[in-house]
Amino acid sequence: MSKDKKKISVGVMFGGRSGEHEVSIVSGQSVMDNLDREKYEVVPIGITKTGQWIAGKEALSLLKEGTQQLPFKSLLPADPTEHTIIKVKTHSLEPISGPNSVQQLDVIFPVLHGTYGEDGTLQGMLELANITYVGSGVLGSAVAMDKVVQKQIFSQSKFPVGPYVWFSSKEYQRDRAAVVKKIEAELQYPMFTKPANLGSSVAINKCKNQDELLAGITEAARYDHKILVEQGIIDAREIEVSVLGNDEPIVSVPGEIISSNEFYDYDAKYVDGKSREEIPANLPPDVVTQIQQLALDAFKTLNLRGLARIDFLVARANNAVYINEANTMPGFTKISMYPKLWAASGLPYAQLLDRLIELAIEYHREKNELQTTYQPKKNWYKE
Repeated sequence: MSKDKKKISVGVMFGGRSGEHEVSIVSGQSVMDNLDREKYEVVPIGITKTGQWIAGKEALSLLKEGTQQLPFKSLLPADPTEHTIIKVKTHSLEPISGPNSVQQLDVIFPVLHGTYGEDGTLQGMLELANITYVGSGVLGSAVAMDKVVQKQIFSQSKFPVGPYVWFSSKEYQRDRAAVVKKIEAELQYPMFTKPANLGSSVAINKCKNQDELLAGITEAARYDHKILVEQGIIDAREIEVSVLGNDEPIVSVPGEIISSNEFYDYDAKYVDGKSREEIPANLPPDVVTQIQQLALDAFKTLNLRGLARIDFLVARANNAVYINEANTMPGFTKISMYPKLWAASGLPYAQLLDRLIELAIEYHREKNELQTTYQPKKNWYKE
């Protein structure tokens, strides 16, 4: 890129008010490390566990250290004419003067996993501010975040979905015996208990008996008022594919997760370093085709854009395919499947980031071509 051509200012968001805070920090650092500095001016934007924003080179270290007393905070005005992030004094919220106190943002790359980042809340704020951002919009993000709503939509759209039961934590507190009776009538052990709105396998438990079921529900209820219990698929293989695009998405080769634990829990994903993957997955060609088509169909059905990782379970005995869930902002750590699957499909990490930013700019441009005002024949509202 020539020196006289303006770099694209990319605000990379990480952290957040979520049980996936730590994963997001590592994902954000990985994205920032791989963005081409010849093309982009990178603006780190860290969000603490309590929801405070801090933009600038100090953001990553402050979040890693878990600093409680921030030297300053950052605000993003909802005014659609601004497109800036502003440093302010922590207590008075008065603007701070000096270099980089006000930074222009061309694109936001919200590498936020889970609540208050991947669930449509942040996307709504960015829509109000009319700032270009990577990934799905308000509706797609919200729908995909809620595992129960996802499954309901998939079921209604005739996708192959495994048996499940869901209930509210209040319903469970009111009559635990009735809820457990319903679960055991509709599902067989082993089962998996999950918060409906969380990812990275946080608070997911495999339950082989009623005592484990009760403990799993209790833990899931710590993170969400909506609890999901899924039927375990006997001897299932965990298969994932990556989707990329807006109106005409493309799909990667499938990959298989081979967990170091009994199932792919948080420790197996991020901590012990012993899980491995097989890319591409060793599957019959017709099963690969089925999974890839289901992934594209799911992407469109949930109104997603930009990117998503679609996860499947495949029964080893007969290769029966079950769609499990879609993730609108999958992990971007060095061990994450989303970028690995694209690398195996011929799209290296840095080029993948370029394409995601291009897709965001493309969609934002198309959206801003739509009219947001209407001129009535008569200015009746002034009378």
